[in-house]
Amino acid sequence: MRLITVGCWLLTIGCWLLTVPSSAQDAKAKQLYDQSIKLFGERKATEAIAFMQEAIKRDPNFADAHLKLGQLYEFTKRVEPALLAYREGVRLQPDAPASSAAYQSLSNLLLRLGRYGEAIPFLEKYATFFAPQSAQGKRIEQLMTNAKFGQDAMQHPQAVTPKPLSESLQTTPSQYFPVLTADEQTMVFTVLKPEGDEDLYITSFNGETWQPPVSLSPNINTPDNEGTPSLSADGRTLVFTACQGRKGFGSCDLYITHRTGNDWSESQNLGPIVNTRYYESQPALSADGRRLYFVSDRPGGQGKRDLWRTDADAEGNWQEPINLGTPINTSFNEASPFIHANGQTLFFASEGHPGMGGYDLFVSDSTLTTGPKRWSTPTNLGYPINSAEDQASLFVSANGQRAYYSFEEQKDGISQRSRIYVFDMPESLRERVKPVNYLKGIVTNGKSQKPVSATVELIDLATNQTISRVASDAQTGQYAIVLPTEGEYALYINSPGYLFKSLSFDFAQKSKETNRGIALPVALEPISNTGKETLNNIFFESGRYDLVGKSRTEITRLAQFLKTNPTVSVEISGHTDDQGDANANLVLSKKRAQTVVDYLTEAGIEAARIRATGFGKTKPLLPNTSEENRRLNRRIEWRVL
Repeated sequence: MRLITVGCWLLTIGCWLLTVPSSAQDAKAKQLYDQSIKLFGERKATEAIAFMQEAIKRDPNFADAHLKLGQLYEFTKRVEPALLAYREGVRLQPDAPASSAAYQSLSNLLLRLGRYGEAIPFLEKYATFFAPQSAQGKRIEQLMTNAKFGQDAMQHPQAVTPKPLSESLQTTPSQYFPVLTADEQTMVFTVLKPEGDEDLYITSFNGETWQPPVSLSPNINTPDNEGTPSLSADGRTLVFTACQGRKGFGSCDLYITHRTGNDWSESQNLGPIVNTRYYESQPALSADGRRLYFVSDRPGGQGKRDLWRTDADAEGNWQEPINLGTPINTSFNEASPFIHANGQTLFFASEGHPGMGGYDLFVSDSTLTTGPKRWSTPTNLGYPINSAEDQASLFVSANGQRAYYSFEEQKDGISQRSRIYVFDMPESLRERVKPVNYLKGIVTNGKSQKPVSATVELIDLATNQTISRVASDAQTGQYAIVLPTEGEYALYINSPGYLFKSLSFDFAQKSKETNRGIALPVALEPISNTGKETLNNIFFESGRYDLVGKSRTEITRLAQFLKTNPTVSVEISGHTDDQGDANANLVLSKKRAQTVVDYLTEAGIEAARIRATGFGKTKPLLPNTSEENRRLNRRIEWRVL
């Protein structure tokens, strides 16, 4: 499941060694050369190197011997000697067809080492062996673009200082693909065990350090491989990849599991709409767990492995996936998507967009908030976030301040181990990420104080669209939901048998800076004649009783409640602050309450079930000693009769 790019030379070097013609002035050198080729054919590479070295000593101008020695060094992972041998070979015969593959190897090795300036002249020479519009010519052109990009990126590095996250996490040879909850208190990641098994592990932050990780759940981990997890913002829905052992639909499938209390459910295959007989992997859940991005090589894409998206309907069924299309996907591979908690900023890896070689990390922003997503041209995250090695698995915190990723330590282009790192987002990238806040707490019964399983919904008051919908934990009552930092929103907490609670969040005039989260415990009142709630998303113009348009969300919710509970009758009461004439305030409060009743009857609620009353300034919630208190006293309440 890790992104490992294997150089083409591993597949072709043996054939190349045996087929490229040779020429030598010295007969003994030619004999040594032939013996070296024979030894390599017998898989005796070390002995083959010694004979090739002797051939060169006999004939220093034996160009083919230098080229073959470079190939032998490369095959045995001795990069610097390989570079020296290749350079000498092409110096001796710069235009010979046999040197074409040497220019290719020189370019690839130098690009893998991040030595872009050195690679460029060899790429330029390599390009002369092919027509510009040929497949290889276009590939060389892309490599040249990457070399120039990498050279410039290293000259203009991002201001980042990645640091290993915690030594306490390093309980296995490698850790990678980290994902966190919105409050950054829980992290799930993939581990590679000594026996080669990949599992999912979990750790929590105790306020000072990360705790030693433990296996996520026996309902998830098996003796076969599980990896590349994705978490919803509340940490209660998880999608992951399994590639072996399970009865699936293809080479790798996506599975889902849900947490109740401390227990994870048995993982379930996402089914044949999402999974196919092809490859599905590397999921990325939206904050509320209702949109899923993933990687697949199924038909209908732009290239090899593409990024796709699917949405869950109201019943939780995943819909037919949509290819993200251009400009995200290319004719090459894309990988490891991550959708930020704001739902609009997509990070992903690609080997098709201009980068520093292999897989680089990119960012793109959605240009529409509804309908099929259209994305901006991807931006490379720059150096040193990206390097000549493969990068993947970036996770950016909800507030846009930090990024977590896995870094593969390599030697001579070969992965050694992977560790989880964190860095502060540089200002240039922080500006790309619209930060969000989060709200979390516990939903309880207002009478018994016991936990309640409730639906928590965030509604955009301007569009009446549901932005996010989550459920509180049935055992603990805990919930967490992401809050945008711009605009006006209504939050509804609803559970059968209880009065719904409405809250209002107005970020329209607030700074983009976010807090460390908002703690909001919610006590729901059981349906009874003592139950009472405030309608926090009913709005009037100052001194008037006609409803502002954004109030329709609240009216609709109250109408739905009354339709769901047909035996319930309610009183709608209006209240004002102490400013102005008391009699005028009393009349205004009655008219406002009656306006709400009129809207409810228009929505189909029987007039006999609802009545309006006004109390003016006589029943304040708080002393009218501040503008904030007066604002809270100006309200519409409803209670069960």
